Amino acid sequence: MNPDIVKERASATFDVEKLTNILEGGQEKTKRRREIESMVFSNPDFDEVDPNFLSCSERYDQAVKKSAHMIHKLREYGIADPDDIIFYKSTVKGNHHEALGLHFVMFLPTLRNQCDAQQLRKWLPLVESFQILGTYAQTEMGHGTHLRGLETTATYNPATQEFVMNSPTVSSIKWWPGGLGKTSNHAIVLAQLHTLGNCHGLHAFIVPLRDMDTHQPLPGIVVGDIGPKFGFQEVDNGFLKLENVRIPRENMLMKFSQVEPDGTYVKPPSEKLTYGTMVFIRAFIVADSARVLSKVATIAIRYSVVRHQSEIRPGQPEPQILEYQTQQYKLFPILATAYAYTFVGQYITKTYQRISGDISEGNFSELPELHALTAGLKAFTTWEASSAIEVCRMACGGHGYSRSSALPDIYVNFTPSCTYEGENTVMMLQTARYLVKSYQQAKAGQRLSGTVSYLNDMGTQRVQPQPVSARPIVVDVNDLSGLVELYKLRASILVELAAKSIQQELQRRKCPEDAWNNSAIDLVRASDAHCHYVVVKLFSDKLGEVGDAPIHSVLSTLALLYALHGITKNSGDFLQAGLLSVPQTRQISSSIKELLSLLRPNAVALVDAFDINDKILNSVLGRYDGNVYENLFEWARNSPLNATEVHESFHKYLKPLRSKL
Repeated sequence: MNPDIVKERASATFDVEKLTNILEGGQEKTKRRREIESMVFSNPDFDEVDPNFLSCSERYDQAVKKSAHMIHKLREYGIADPDDIIFYKSTVKGNHHEALGLHFVMFLPTLRNQCDAQQLRKWLPLVESFQILGTYAQTEMGHGTHLRGLETTATYNPATQEFVMNSPTVSSIKWWPGGLGKTSNHAIVLAQLHTLGNCHGLHAFIVPLRDMDTHQPLPGIVVGDIGPKFGFQEVDNGFLKLENVRIPRENMLMKFSQVEPDGTYVKPPSEKLTYGTMVFIRAFIVADSARVLSKVATIAIRYSVVRHQSEIRPGQPEPQILEYQTQQYKLFPILATAYAYTFVGQYITKTYQRISGDISEGNFSELPELHALTAGLKAFTTWEASSAIEVCRMACGGHGYSRSSALPDIYVNFTPSCTYEGENTVMMLQTARYLVKSYQQAKAGQRLSGTVSYLNDMGTQRVQPQPVSARPIVVDVNDLSGLVELYKLRASILVELAAKSIQQELQRRKCPEDAWNNSAIDLVRASDAHCHYVVVKLFSDKLGEVGDAPIHSVLSTLALLYALHGITKNSGDFLQAGLLSVPQTRQISSSIKELLSLLRPNAVALVDAFDINDKILNSVLGRYDGNVYENLFEWARNSPLNATEVHESFHKYLKPLRSKL
């Protein structure tokens, strides 16, 4: 063990194991997760060549091999619990992606959620036995987040009781689905449904792509890989062009909407049910943002206590770089955010499961809020996490630039989440649409529930931005409950400002669409404020569940830092609304400095509590033992360029350059 990191762990003021259990939802879950990790790490078949030293084709081949072996082991060990499967899969893949990712997280859940009973009996055995390998083909070359703009068509022919699938334009070619290029033999394709001369919008269809024995593309199927991307090098993201592909009527997913044999269309109870898989994925992405932040915070903080550099006092030994206040200011808010998002992830997962249960019983009342909440939090958390990864990378200096740190790989593999499953700005605008509608309902006297219940005050009194001098300042900036109230008021004010902006645009005789577009900046700000309030409130609520006094103390410090740091980044909102005074913002800056000092002794213990195994972290800089330099040198020596002392290029190109004297 590096002596610096040993000293750091000795300074912890709380029981790390108890905090790990809180983060994972209980001691039994921690125990089970470690058992599953042990199954993976003890299996030599999962040992691999560092993907950074492989070509794209080699990386894909190695990823497919790992995915196939993982499936064999899941069967052998009888692992069937959904949480256990997630633990097993995340352990196997580490910081990279698995070749069959969309089969598990989109293809299979969509079948389970949108097939009727007869379809489930047909398709699930084929999928669960991996005779069918599936993907989810939604995004097209010309359209992504704007689902209504998708151009792929499915035209029903009553005479043959078939759908004819077509990609009518170049821009309608399906583009980006993971596993589509080479892996999958079936896809769930989202297409515009046409029957009896009418278009009924997007619906999901099961489309065979490849022969299940030879794996050759079927007639009318033009399919392949789209080439190298920014990350995801193990995944065969693909294209799909459909040329008069015929599928049986029963291949339309018909749990909620149907096409009868004569072509009659039966509407679903809610149009949003078609997008149920995306809601599930967005909820998953929120939790993934927390996992990513926990990884990068672990790497950067551990490295910052073993790296010594420069001088604070002339002539004194070089200090740990975590002793510098600027380093603490970079990293500790990210650490606090990792904890905040962990608790938000727990909440959104439970909420999704509860509302999904209601939907299965025919209750769709909470679906609009679930859609709005997952859309907004997906954008809010991924934007912040993407920025945080880069902050951590730069906080590690030159070594952070090396892929040995894992930070570049984490960045390129996570950042696309700001775009896939809904581009973030569009997601924020979808949340804003729900917020404006809720505001109008509250203004009309309707009582709201859930995360927008704070808008109920709109029905009885206006929350108006006022000059600071017109509003008494009574909030203690070191009181978390008071800060929750501030965030709530900020959200209320910005929602109202966005709604009023639309009204003003309409009064200028703008059409509703132009009024919305001309208010879009205010609408995104309102959604951001709403999501920020939800996160702060959930962090505060979580503290009420923690009985252990030392853990409660350190989590309270993290929660306070998260809330205060958020105010400093958005101080204009709080000042313009008269929620804070200028002297209070100065007090907040002083309070943040004090919180950094309070957290400093517990920094390593707080990342240890995430309990991320070295094999999963796969970072030379973030090693548990802190022995960075020895292992950094060893990692470099494994570079393929070091396989020979003299590379062949010397003899082929460099030596012939020499001119005779």
